[in-house]
Amino acid sequence: MTNVKKKLEKKKTNSINSRLIFLSAIIFFLFLSLGLKLFKIQIMDCEIYLAKAGLQHQIFNELKAKRGEIYLRKNLESDLYSIATNKDFASLYVVPRLLSEEDLASILNSVYLVFHHETVLQEVEEYLKELDHQDLLNELKYIDSLSINESDKIARKKEVEKRRSNLKFNEEWLEFRKIQKDLEIEERRQSIISNYLFELKDSKKYSRLILRKVSKEDLLKFYFQHLGAFWEIESVSDLSIKNGKVFLEKKEKDLTNEIIGFYYEWESLRYYPEKMFLSHLTGFVNYDGVGNYGLEGFFNDELSGKDGFLSGEKGTYKGKKIIIDQQEYSESINGNSLVLTIDYAVQTYVCNKMKEYYEKHSFESGSISVMDPQTGKILALCVWPEFDTNDYQNASSTDIFDNQFISYQYEPGSVFKTITLAAAIDQGKVSPNTVYKDEGQLFVKGIPKPIKNSDFDTHGAHGNVSMTYVLEKSLNTGAIFAAEQIGKDVFADYLAKFGFGERVGIEMSGETPGNISNIFGKSVKDIDFFTASFGQGIAVTPLQMLSSYATIANKGMMMKPYIVEEILDQNGETLKKIEPRQIRRVISEETALAISAMLVSVVESGHSIKAKIPGYYVGGKTGTAQIPSPRGGYLDKQYIHNFIGYAPINNPQFVVLVKFDNPKTSVFAEGTVVPAFEEIADFLLKYYQIPKNIN
Repeated sequence: MTNVKKKLEKKKTNSINSRLIFLSAIIFFLFLSLGLKLFKIQIMDCEIYLAKAGLQHQIFNELKAKRGEIYLRKNLESDLYSIATNKDFASLYVVPRLLSEEDLASILNSVYLVFHHETVLQEVEEYLKELDHQDLLNELKYIDSLSINESDKIARKKEVEKRRSNLKFNEEWLEFRKIQKDLEIEERRQSIISNYLFELKDSKKYSRLILRKVSKEDLLKFYFQHLGAFWEIESVSDLSIKNGKVFLEKKEKDLTNEIIGFYYEWESLRYYPEKMFLSHLTGFVNYDGVGNYGLEGFFNDELSGKDGFLSGEKGTYKGKKIIIDQQEYSESINGNSLVLTIDYAVQTYVCNKMKEYYEKHSFESGSISVMDPQTGKILALCVWPEFDTNDYQNASSTDIFDNQFISYQYEPGSVFKTITLAAAIDQGKVSPNTVYKDEGQLFVKGIPKPIKNSDFDTHGAHGNVSMTYVLEKSLNTGAIFAAEQIGKDVFADYLAKFGFGERVGIEMSGETPGNISNIFGKSVKDIDFFTASFGQGIAVTPLQMLSSYATIANKGMMMKPYIVEEILDQNGETLKKIEPRQIRRVISEETALAISAMLVSVVESGHSIKAKIPGYYVGGKTGTAQIPSPRGGYLDKQYIHNFIGYAPINNPQFVVLVKFDNPKTSVFAEGTVVPAFEEIADFLLKYYQIPKNIN
């Protein structure tokens, strides 16, 4: 018994000792872990924790600079109108974890109704209209496939067209159309809301942005849509924004936080009052505050200004944070502003004409530009298609942002014959009355097909004709004759003097130099030399063509084209005044006057007769150029139409270039761009009150 008792006591003692050892080990490792943690904090991560501590005692605020504005003149006087300014916008957020599926769906439906519904209605109307048009075309196509005589086909087609035009009076069809329209709208509504829900699917996020750049007016519409029934709000006008918060005026109620799981924040962003009207001229500013394209891109640094900052040690006094020591302050410097040469009235008229002629001729793209030849000022610039600068992120393609006036390289066609004849006359090799024998076509060694005049198949050879006649009838062979008189090297030199093949340096981003490299060097091919004389096989920009004609209108002196005439500092004071600048004399005054007289003859007696304006001498030239194919050669039945002209011829006050790419209604330029020029020139003559010079 004694031995058993001793064994039990020894076993108990060993158990206690084991527990003490185990407990001591745990305590040891805890202290070791704590020591290592303290070593890491105090030694290894010392700098990090010092910085974190500093943040609790220091303050740093960035002072954002205000971006400069872009102005143009509202009228002939000095009134300035801002076309690029800064405006406070709201960004809308939801907090998914605070919202039930029903509440979230309700908010998104209100978002749809305020920000998408009108657009959806327009899209559905266009879709159904196109659907009806396709149905009509299919019926007409079916009739064409029938084995019946032509008169019966015509009769059946008229019957189909009449039946379809009367559908709007058919009650059953109208009911069907209403159902079809409602279904289409609902399908698009659900698609838009589904897209929002997809973006919000991560409910762990505290908040998610759903819309940015929401105007104050639209924010009030959203609150009215979502809370109107609950708060018995009669109209949007009952709501207002005070100090950034939404108020219900009648009840003096702050509604800002009345929508659970929804909030908004204000930010200053770029705003363009004219939206699409001046899109290619201004370019746009992205959400990071960086200018892209146009003036915003070219002058980004000047417009941006310089941000400042405020920093220092902070403490508290009576519960409020105050700066108490080591204060540093760098004042923000607002950006400079630009004043443009653009005349608002002229710009408005030109762009309206662009839209009007697009509806009439359905061209793919185009530009209309107006320049003062005596100063180089750009008075108007309109490019088609436009884009909404306030909604650039939803543009169909980034290609639409390119300003064709400075970046689009094209083969100008017959408008280039004026440049060829100017060079030949300036060299004294031909005169307006120089006669040559036109055969209507000529063969180039090594080229199987001859170079023909555009009217060769209908008119044939013109015989002995003058250089003025060459310009009037736009004879390719006549331009070649004039170019041959001066030779390849001299011809190339004149093109360079006129500014082709180099950037003009206008104050907009994206300018390209064109390409006339194939007519320079010791081994220029005859075919390249000949085709260049009448504007094919070389690439120029509309700006270069406008500038070259402006040089002739300005008696042979080239002026630097410019679009910014004044730069203002942050206080609105003139920082820099841009004055007209001569670049070089390109041709003599005598040559310029001779060419101007020839261009008048083109308008009075040639292909540009539709450009005539009663009471004025107007000079100008058409060009109908083929469009190069990516596979070589030229596209079939696709052309670029352009016309360049100026008036009054004795003292030109403006030069106008009208260019339409691949219009669908006419093969030749005299049916599209010439009438457009006539209307614009007539407006300009009246607007600038230029007296008539013909009785």
